[in-house]
Amino acid sequence: MTYLDFEKPLADMDGKAEELRAMARKSEDSVDVEKEAAALDKKAATMLKDLYKDLTPWRKTQVARHADRPHCSDYIKGLFTEYMPLAGDRAFGDDHAVMGGLARFNDAPCVVIGHEKGTDTKSRIHHNFGMARPEGYRKAIRLMDMAHRFGLPVITLVDTPGAYPGKGAEERGQSEAIARCTQKCLEIGVPLVSVIIGEGGSGGAVAFATANKIAMLEHSIYSVISPEGCASILWKDAERMREAAEALRLTAQDLKQLGVIDRIIAEQLGGAQRHPEETIKAVGKDIAEMLKELSDQKPAALIKARREKFLSMGSKGLAA
Repeated sequence: MTYLDFEKPLADMDGKAEELRAMARKSEDSVDVEKEAAALDKKAATMLKDLYKDLTPWRKTQVARHADRPHCSDYIKGLFTEYMPLAGDRAFGDDHAVMGGLARFNDAPCVVIGHEKGTDTKSRIHHNFGMARPEGYRKAIRLMDMAHRFGLPVITLVDTPGAYPGKGAEERGQSEAIARCTQKCLEIGVPLVSVIIGEGGSGGAVAFATANKIAMLEHSIYSVISPEGCASILWKDAERMREAAEALRLTAQDLKQLGVIDRIIAEQLGGAQRHPEETIKAVGKDIAEMLKELSDQKPAALIKARREKFLSMGSKGLAA
């Protein structure tokens, strides 16, 4: 287990318990040592509960970015069958930060699209840390077009710090590609559901999450900019990211209250990184429920409801 900064006391306690068990394996008084280790385990469980009882927005940001949280590839393996990846934008190349293709969800055909961050140094570089280039968004557009033609629901899994801001990406039309992908989300006449499984950063996330139904994992985040970027712009000091995280209202709880998302998917104690299989199952359950809610709606109704959903955001209270 990789421990976050605020989990260091927990890491120390777990480390001491493991040291005691190592001693027990070499000692004749192993029973007594094991009792001490069990007592430390109990204290660690209480500490974990206290740490996660009321996470600050900045701590939620850290949890959302945890390297051990399940990634898009894990959800595809755990929830979908007969997955057939489709690659490339038919114009420039393939973007490995975005994965997607045809699959079956609960034995029904669908299209799944998501950001993939990677799990180790090599794969993170290969997937560009989940930061998509224009080709990734154009690949998603191609997949959504196909879903529309064949009447297949679209499921998107969002986990990105934001679109890649490199020079080459800008030269190839990064902002235009994001805008076109967002536009395509609004145009397709099939159910579109989105789950933010980690980070939902800026337009890079909106391009996949302009959906009929949007869910967020309990400790995921969704914001117009990262807390560090916000602090750098507002106060010229990235170290004020904790203050920025508070101001951004980026937690699932805040966004549910603001009406930006539709539901929150609970995570087990300690976050998705400690319970990946249970988290994947919980996400699958909510995806099934969201698709069921949309299953009887006709294409025109789906498009109208989706557009009205986003046009109405932020309008509450304006009349007063």
